[in-house]
Amino acid sequence: MIKGIKGVKDLLPEEAPRWHFIEESARRWATRYGFREIRIPIFEVTTLFARSIGASTDIVEKEMYTFQDRDGTSLTLRPEGTAGTVRAYIEHNRAAIPVPQKYYYFGPMFRHERPQAGRLRQFHQFGVESLGMADPRADVEVISLLWRLLSDLGLPSLTLEINNLGSTSDREAYRPRLVEYLKIQVTGLCTNCQRRIETNPLRVLDCKVPECRARTEAAPRLGDSLSDAARSYFTRVLAGLDAIKVPYALNHRLVRGLDYYNLTTFEVSATNLGAQNAVGAGGRYDGLVETLGGPQTSAVGFALGLERMAMLLPESVTNSVPQDVVVYIAGFGSQGTDIGFKLLEELRISQVSAVSDFRSTTLKAHLRQADRLGCRFTLILGDDEVVKGTAVLRDMVSKTQYDIQLSSFLQQIKPFLACS
Repeated sequence: MIKGIKGVKDLLPEEAPRWHFIEESARRWATRYGFREIRIPIFEVTTLFARSIGASTDIVEKEMYTFQDRDGTSLTLRPEGTAGTVRAYIEHNRAAIPVPQKYYYFGPMFRHERPQAGRLRQFHQFGVESLGMADPRADVEVISLLWRLLSDLGLPSLTLEINNLGSTSDREAYRPRLVEYLKIQVTGLCTNCQRRIETNPLRVLDCKVPECRARTEAAPRLGDSLSDAARSYFTRVLAGLDAIKVPYALNHRLVRGLDYYNLTTFEVSATNLGAQNAVGAGGRYDGLVETLGGPQTSAVGFALGLERMAMLLPESVTNSVPQDVVVYIAGFGSQGTDIGFKLLEELRISQVSAVSDFRSTTLKAHLRQADRLGCRFTLILGDDEVVKGTAVLRDMVSKTQYDIQLSSFLQQIKPFLACS
């Protein structure tokens, strides 16, 4: 038996309604905020991710799925959605359009990580990118969208944390002070953090290993190296969140694993997901478009992990969503089978969900399958019913039965469906 690849999960039909609910909620909220859907390729040239995410990041160094195309071009399955969206923005000259470009996307991403709860090698994200506005209100807008969506879904125990990464020059001024401190603490840091001291020292502050967190508690703070402009910008972001009553907590340790972020960075976490507890995260990335060959463009966005959202989504939320009323056609006997099949198609054409089990040949077997499938009504149609020109509509909850004339069965059955 061939089994699925480790870290790649099948989404079975029983799980799909949870995902549909999340996706529909995300699409509805994104549309309210003026974002429009964009669909980008699953793979891109490797250079796109190396240049945008950062060659020294864990993603580029260890986690990307990269392969050679037939012509020798190095291609990579996308590990995140921002780089591809920005590439599309540049390639299609969206900067020339005189309105802000606000996109949202869904889709699979790929990273070679150790599989654990809510973290897979093929995982799915919902993300938004707002390009063209160098204004703190754009940051507040995307953070608000993130928080309203998660609140609307009823996800429990959520915390929004936010930090100021300043400008590139701010971080360059801070880096030597941090590296000097980390080198003193190096023997007490994990292997990953020891490697990061030279390649990506800010990531050491975000390590979840308890020993590393203890060792870096007294590290110099980035906030002490920020310019007045960066402080002013962040103050206006926080004031905007206060004005619209989005709760947040300041976290000076919060950095992002991608090199392109600057100024505002934020993350929503859930306490019941274990060590890897982030549900969604994002921030401002004003230099990325220019880095990839486009015009100087301010931008801010976030991405949410759909697997983690599905894990957190309360059963009560999905159970409260109205379900389509499904009619089961129980056609049996030489005539009832044929007429039942025609009625099945007529219901579907009339926008009514209808099913049957073509293996069942007796009424008892049909009723058993109607129960298993959770159908609200069963239309019973045997040879005797065909001769009389009627069918029996059985309410599977109350067990009440009604005679339905075959000559006008659609008109007679629809009032029952509307009232259920």
